[in-house]
Amino acid sequence: MNESNELTPNTFYIEVTGAGLPEVDGLFVPSTAPPAESESGTVSSLGYWNGKLAWDRADGKSARSPALSYSNTYRSWRICRLDGHLAYDITCEDELPPTDRPWHVYKKGVAPAPKVVIHHHDPRQPCPKPNVVFVLGGPGAGKGTMCELAESQLGWTHLSTGDLLRAEREANGPHAATIEEIITAGNLVPSTIVVKLLQDAMEKITRHTGNRNFLLDGFPRSQSNLDAWYEVFGREAELPKMLFFECPYEVLEKRVLARAKYTGRQDDNLVSLKSRFDTFKKETLPTVQFFKSQERCVELDTSLDRQAVYQLVCEQLSEHTDCTLANQPLSERAEMLLGLRRFPN
Repeated sequence: MNESNELTPNTFYIEVTGAGLPEVDGLFVPSTAPPAESESGTVSSLGYWNGKLAWDRADGKSARSPALSYSNTYRSWRICRLDGHLAYDITCEDELPPTDRPWHVYKKGVAPAPKVVIHHHDPRQPCPKPNVVFVLGGPGAGKGTMCELAESQLGWTHLSTGDLLRAEREANGPHAATIEEIITAGNLVPSTIVVKLLQDAMEKITRHTGNRNFLLDGFPRSQSNLDAWYEVFGREAELPKMLFFECPYEVLEKRVLARAKYTGRQDDNLVSLKSRFDTFKKETLPTVQFFKSQERCVELDTSLDRQAVYQLVCEQLSEHTDCTLANQPLSERAEMLLGLRRFPN
């Protein structure tokens, strides 16, 4: 067993919900139980039990401390009732309590077993501010490709407003009915709803993964988008940096037509491309010009080959990118996106 001063402090928070024993539900915080000997004979350290992280109930009502911990004897994570008897467990050797598998109802438990969520920040406190980079460019400029590469290779989170709107509708979220009604009527979803979805997604990801780096693909598309951003995040907040993918129309046209051969996208044709590009010039370019005037816009020549463009993107994101991730080998998918490996037939 390592000495306590060699152990990484516990900075995770556990949220337990939906248990058959409602009193088990609640927030569990890093344990402050003094070192003690466990049933397996292991001497614990502050914040640890049996060599793994441990948690106490935030309300202090449990007779057992830690109230959520690991058992070496049974090779399982365990959650106890308020009286200290064990209620739920899950057999595994994971370093953290599993959140992707159902827990087991133990002898003193009551079905159903609870849902367990890990927070990387104290949910009782305001969520840390996200580090946001806007990514704009015409259709076919490579926004989606480069954002996917930055997500898989550099650890950034790629968010698309279109994906968020679809997810909200499919999950029947708080804004689903409004979004459905507006889209059915053939109208655009208000920017305030779009920005609120972005805010909610970034906060959830930050709390559950610890990742605070976000690439917002295709946002802000208009002055309305930017106004809504200010409304939600405040005008006093620093304006995010924008990466503008500059690419001549003839190159965009060539790429979109080539893409149409395998994507099946109905809007990958010359008529739709011209319409989308005209809309881009009318609604989005003025926003780009504003960011330039604020010295918050970096233009990238995305008419270059994909490897060169990716290198430019890496350089622009390097300040907030984990060096370990930046130096990792390319995955097969990344090699395909960069044209270094053929896509499977």
